[in-house]
Amino acid sequence: MSDGDDGFDAGASGSQGDSRVLIVMNLVLSTGFAATIVWGLDVLGAAELTLINVATGAILLFALTYVITLQ
Repeated sequence: MSDGDDGFDAGASGSQGDSRVLIVMNLVLSTGFAATIVWGLDVLGAAELTLINVATGAILLFALTYVITLQ
């Protein structure tokens, strides 16, 4: 192992990544998390597990994480 700028640390810190990949990952993870939350609320009887409820939760989570990561 060398102490130079070679290696994973240099590559990871120098790469900004493709924003399209980040948006798709955010969309997929937000949808999965929203489905889990709505399912849990359905089990508790607080909300019904429907596509509209999952989509609403996913949109809210997507927007929240997008705004937080812009800062």
